[in-house]
Amino acid sequence: MEKAQKTHSPKASEITRKWFHIDAQGKVLGRVATRIADLIRGKNKPYFAPHVDCGDFVVVTNLDGIVLTGKKETQKQYASHSGYQGGESFITPEELRRKGQVDRILLMAVKGMLPRNKLRDEALSKLKIFTGAEHNHEAQKPVTIEL
Repeated sequence: MEKAQKTHSPKASEITRKWFHIDAQGKVLGRVATRIADLIRGKNKPYFAPHVDCGDFVVVTNLDGIVLTGKKETQKQYASHSGYQGGESFITPEELRRKGQVDRILLMAVKGMLPRNKLRDEALSKLKIFTGAEHNHEAQKPVTIEL
């Protein structure tokens, strides 16, 4: 009789975290966001488990050059609510760019692609966003990923 294989759950000591760099200049927002969501969640690793945070760090630069396809720049709306009656407000990506908050566009796209549980904030803390070409994580020697 053959012995059944046991399911392996990765321990915190077994997880190795890498640093990746993504240049968003001229890239489509959704494609960049899906790749980032997979990396910070750890879905690219052979020992991925949905209940364990085994993701990598991701540094995103040149966010000013990110592209939204179609009419999303003017028609897409991000909703928020203050908690008070009538406190719902909407903002478009165009208005966020005008205010200089381009990083919020990518952050909300990635946040929407992560599961809504306790690991979401932990995964988002591994995302480092920079609007320009320079970043302060050269010491970690991030590996550049081409999309």
